[in-house]
Amino acid sequence: MQKRLLFLFMLLVSFTTAMMAQITTSGMGGKVTADGEDVIGATIEVVHVPSGTKYQAVTNAKGMYAINGMRPGGPYRVKVSYIGYQSKSFDNVSLQLGQTYNLNVGLNEDAQQLGEVVVNAKATKFTTEKTGASTNIDNQMLQSMPSVSRSITDYTRLSPYGGNGMSFAGADGRTANFTVDGADFNNNFGLSSALPGGGSPISIDAIQEMQVVISPFDVRQTNFVGGGVNAITKSGTNTFRGTAYVYHQNEQMRGDAVDGEQIAGAREKDRTTTWGMTLGGPIIKDKLFFFVNGEMKKIPTVANRWRGSEDGVADANNYLSRTTLADLEKVSNYVRDKYGYNTGSWTSFPADKNNYKLLARLDWNITNQHHLSLRYNYTKNQNWLAPNASSMDGGSRSAYARTSEMAMAYANTMYSMDNNVHSFSFDLNSRFSNDLSNQLLVTYSKLDDVRGTNSSEFPFIDILDGNGTNYISLGEELFTYNNAVHNNVWNAKDDVTWYLGNHKLLGGVSFEHQMADNSYMRNGTGYYRYKTLDDFLNGRTPEIVALTYGYNGEENPTARVQYSKVGLYLQDEWQATRNLKLTYGLRLDDLFFDNGDLMTNQAIYDLAYNGRHIDTGKWPSSKVIFSPRVGFTWDVMGDQSLKLRGGTGLFSGRLPLVFFTNMPTNSGMVQYQAVVNSSTTIAKTVEDPKTHEKKVVWEKGYEGYRDKGSKYTVDAKGNYHVDMTQFDGGLVNENGQASRQALLNKLASLGYPTTISPDQGTVPSSICSVDPNFHMPEVWKTSLAVDYVVPVGFPLTITAEGIFNKTVYGTVLNDWAVPDVKGFARFNGADSRHIYPSGYLTGTHAYVLENTHKGYGWSFNLSATAKPWEWMDFYASYTHTASKELTGMPGSNAASVLNYMATVDGPTAVKLHNSQYVEPDRIVASMNLHDKSGNHYSFIYEAWRGNSNYSFMTQNDMNGDGFNYDAIYVPRDNEVGVGTGDFRFKTQDDMDRFMAFLHNNSYLKKHQGEYAEAYSYYSPWVHRVDFSYKHDFKLNVGQTKHTLQLSFDMKNVLNFFNSKWGVAKYLNPAIGSDGARVLKYEGVDAEGYATFSTPKAVDGNTKSWTYNHAIGQCWYAAIGLKYYFN
Repeated sequence: MQKRLLFLFMLLVSFTTAMMAQITTSGMGGKVTADGEDVIGATIEVVHVPSGTKYQAVTNAKGMYAINGMRPGGPYRVKVSYIGYQSKSFDNVSLQLGQTYNLNVGLNEDAQQLGEVVVNAKATKFTTEKTGASTNIDNQMLQSMPSVSRSITDYTRLSPYGGNGMSFAGADGRTANFTVDGADFNNNFGLSSALPGGGSPISIDAIQEMQVVISPFDVRQTNFVGGGVNAITKSGTNTFRGTAYVYHQNEQMRGDAVDGEQIAGAREKDRTTTWGMTLGGPIIKDKLFFFVNGEMKKIPTVANRWRGSEDGVADANNYLSRTTLADLEKVSNYVRDKYGYNTGSWTSFPADKNNYKLLARLDWNITNQHHLSLRYNYTKNQNWLAPNASSMDGGSRSAYARTSEMAMAYANTMYSMDNNVHSFSFDLNSRFSNDLSNQLLVTYSKLDDVRGTNSSEFPFIDILDGNGTNYISLGEELFTYNNAVHNNVWNAKDDVTWYLGNHKLLGGVSFEHQMADNSYMRNGTGYYRYKTLDDFLNGRTPEIVALTYGYNGEENPTARVQYSKVGLYLQDEWQATRNLKLTYGLRLDDLFFDNGDLMTNQAIYDLAYNGRHIDTGKWPSSKVIFSPRVGFTWDVMGDQSLKLRGGTGLFSGRLPLVFFTNMPTNSGMVQYQAVVNSSTTIAKTVEDPKTHEKKVVWEKGYEGYRDKGSKYTVDAKGNYHVDMTQFDGGLVNENGQASRQALLNKLASLGYPTTISPDQGTVPSSICSVDPNFHMPEVWKTSLAVDYVVPVGFPLTITAEGIFNKTVYGTVLNDWAVPDVKGFARFNGADSRHIYPSGYLTGTHAYVLENTHKGYGWSFNLSATAKPWEWMDFYASYTHTASKELTGMPGSNAASVLNYMATVDGPTAVKLHNSQYVEPDRIVASMNLHDKSGNHYSFIYEAWRGNSNYSFMTQNDMNGDGFNYDAIYVPRDNEVGVGTGDFRFKTQDDMDRFMAFLHNNSYLKKHQGEYAEAYSYYSPWVHRVDFSYKHDFKLNVGQTKHTLQLSFDMKNVLNFFNSKWGVAKYLNPAIGSDGARVLKYEGVDAEGYATFSTPKAVDGNTKSWTYNHAIGQCWYAAIGLKYYFN
């Protein structure tokens, strides 16, 4: 035992110091021999013990057998029989999701003893056949691992390539592919990388197993370039089993300080309680089974802490606003009596955060050859929020929020964010003969993020205090009406598998249809702003009136993208020799966009960008995507002690659909935003320079205003403005109802446009488009791995794996209005970047989604798994990852993509740089222990470097491109000077302080004479340990087993003992928040050299990193109580 403990200890030390896929089933296969000869016609009977589900196969002329479409998990009992030979049975066989269990059987001939030999199966990674990188997380691991949040990403971090949310192998988490029972559970629209349903679309207690795939050389797996996660849900069995559970955490069960400094609000009331249940069992024994799960999470909270005051005196410390209760009551009564509107309370703002989950599943063994699974999943996540702080259109924003010491709003101005998931799957697995099987999988997912409100339809109203500051706000929140993202996904696939000698041939066809739309109507129910309370109550002229409405009578205008994708694939698994298996195949996918939701803006189309035109009425044309793949597994020694595996192939992926809907959103053809105030210029008086005659020229879009003869005012310069007295008399209403339709009718009567056609389009301030030849992302992946069973007295395997990725079609956003920088002048000196001249744009900004072939990445992983005793298992892994790209396409629009990225010559002339998502070094280790007294212990150790990746940038826009994110040049010691030299500082003090900082900074010192690469300054190592303890109290009554389990889970245990430990560091705010701004560009001198100063905070003693003083960095814990029966 001492040797084993010493070996494990040394192994752990070495690791800590040295360092749309639609898959729902498993399979089993192998070879049966006797006396060294292949056995033809041997019978393999496989029974899923818990449910009695039966599978059967017969060996072919090569002695081989294979069974597809099996339930993952187990235990299974496998019986192999052949006339004249002893039967052999294998118990406790467990299958991993998406993997084929390899069971080779040797039979013995014995005429005297024809009994059955029973073998207890021991699973290692060598009992499964895989070629590329993948990690399986079974139900036992799901139950034992530490988790406070009970989120999917708490478990996917076990993948050596994970650990950073849904980001795998340095890719954007929004491009990962997450499926449940084959159904799409992705945040396809991509406003964030959080999963649907508020980040938690399905209960962990409903999941049977998960699989993280990085490079699976299986043509069935697609829709990701970084990584994918496949999950399957639990099924019922022949035994009724159920659970009831509750988990709780609160403000006393977490840390409240970082580095000894108290965190404000850490001990304020913050409680989360989760209740749930599961139940499964037989409807008809061995035939029909059910499983259900329900879960509810409650977080009591309030959307607004502020309250009105009695005397009009604000008290910020006690959340008292200057707005008086009397005024709040007066306004509420006024709109109720005049317009029939209920403002809601002005003294109470309860708004609990809720999450509800429901799952139901049926499994039907129609016959031994046909198995059907049906699953429905529903999730609703709801979070209530106070109204937008101060944003509005048509005037200056108030310096204070609408709920603050200066202003108050009503309960019905609050809004909710509702994240809804509806998902269904139909999975039919059939075996028509020993050589032919089929899987038909159909899924549907409806993923919606919508804003909700308790308000009836009513305009949003801001009432100021006479000095431009908010005082009272009421009505339906101004950004809530028709504010939603909808995503509907249909998937269907049919896979046929044919066994032919040493070959397992798979052919399939798949179909996917996606619809995603984005509805966003500012001031959708109307907006009014009044200077004073008296103005509002007396129906005087409003300062501003605004309304957004759809063209051509569209009640709910939306920017929509729809596409269908048809896939065809063929694959062969060839057992070339007894020790070598080859997998090779080809996948073809064709993507078809639907142009029916688009309209061409002729004014945009008429613009020319170097001979190129933009048609907002067309999506990219159809493209066939070729994805050939080859993989192999070589049992080097023939005894499964040493395996070499790998492969190469193309993988096509996804892109957040928001980058597509930006085109119709910004085309000006979907909806009209009317913003009316007295400063709106609707026409100008211009003088003909030759005749000196004056004439009135109406602004484009206001011709209807002129034609209707609507009222206007004229200023001293001859500019025409809207006469706001047309809105006197209170809110625009019809029959006392201040509806959006009433305001729309008013605007239409004044001549505002209500219809649109291609030739009526106007050129917006900026254009968004997609290149007609755009390809969805595609990457070429190659991997090679060695798996070795260490010859010790317990199961121990070590794996070394390398993966290389090359971008085939990457994604960039280019501005067609920016010319090639190669024609621009340069600075003199060491920093000789290009200088953008004033007025360099060739036209209106045109942000076009395009492809690039630039980009690559690689990963190396070293991992080990061990089970020295039945009561202990251990896993450890070190991974190094590098990833180079032109852009990570962060955010959702041009501003988020082109800003923030440090460049030398501007974001349209960017060069390859480190990915902003990459985590260059990561260690993860886990250990699980249990004893006969019902105690279960689980530890996870994580360490990483990076995760927060920064750039060194200048202060001020050095190259003049309009983006204040210029990468610095790192000068050599012999290049710097004051007024002289190749890199010039303003003063000697500036030079001395910067060079002292440089010499104390490892990155800068290493890269002198180069431009600092974007996202290459990695945050320091973080070390964390999570812990879980569970204790089972067991009681058996008859044949029913009852267990009551107490649990305690703690994240970041080290921080409990020292408030510095386990805390991530981020960039010192003294040198920047969005990047390290350690040089300030001061301009160009007479000789054409850039000159620099050094910010006051920067010198040789400046620390680059500081602790992140956030509550999420502290330890936190949860307690739980779970009841099991059977």
